Amino acid sequence: MNMAGTFADDFAFARPIARHCNELTWRGPRPGERDGVIAAWTRDLSSELSQELGQILQGDKLEVKINAPQVMIGSKVFETIGPVAVNCLLRIGSGDQTALLSLDYPTAIALTDSSFGGDGSLPTKAPAQLPRSAGLLVEQLGAQIAQAIDMVRGTGEPAQGDVLVRSENVARLKPFSGEAEISVLEMTASHGTNVEWQMLLALPSERLEELLPQSNSTRSSSEETSSKGGDPYNFLPLSVEAVLSEVEMPLARLQNLSPGDEVALHIPRELPLRIGADVFAYGTPGTQENQMALRLTSVPHRGLGPAAKPMESGS
Repeated sequence: MNMAGTFADDFAFARPIARHCNELTWRGPRPGERDGVIAAWTRDLSSELSQELGQILQGDKLEVKINAPQVMIGSKVFETIGPVAVNCLLRIGSGDQTALLSLDYPTAIALTDSSFGGDGSLPTKAPAQLPRSAGLLVEQLGAQIAQAIDMVRGTGEPAQGDVLVRSENVARLKPFSGEAEISVLEMTASHGTNVEWQMLLALPSERLEELLPQSNSTRSSSEETSSKGGDPYNFLPLSVEAVLSEVEMPLARLQNLSPGDEVALHIPRELPLRIGADVFAYGTPGTQENQMALRLTSVPHRGLGPAAKPMESGS
């Protein structure tokens, strides 16, 4: 038996399958890319929660900040939470993805006070037992947080999320084992400058990847492009700049600039949108979803007329 020839023939047949198998060739973000993906995810989630939680608490938009995940073992998370807290096990989406939401009694009382029109100040002394109204409010917030996480994930399906169970003893919920590696995100919600409410979101680090939108979206875009025979360069990101104003200034004045000096800016009615040194389009400045944006008025290189769709500006 010519084993060398048989093996070579088999390998020649199998190699194309391995080369085109998406499960083998697709990779997730590299460590450096992952940091950027997580930063974008926390930023988008903060923006979403700022609007959704504000409607529950005071009817106004809050400012929600989410810190980058801190990694610690499960037993350390339990120790950080303490023996008594308002702990909710959240279900994110329609599958088995869960996360732990935890906040202390004073914060739960303050949030309840805010929802009834109070200033939301933290009480100096927490009650021995959590009022029913506070427990119900935290469950409402927890469900909204779970839905916001699912929405930011960008599955294309209606956002789903709810609270599976609530307990003052986090160990009873069994959200993860004491030996597991856990990613902990600290959330701070504030209304103005006088009141801040702290919450904690924790889940196994290995499952954090399932919440990041770019992993699946990057893969699906690549697969769709490959299946349709499209140009893969269409998905390369380009840095686009919206130039608000440009000022000419003598070198002598530049050298003497100091904090407190004022520089006059002339802002034209139409701002150029650039890719490098080339002007790609022009647009009028405005806002979209509480962010500065451009409404494109012309795209010269395409010879198009007025455009109506806003494009967000990063500068």
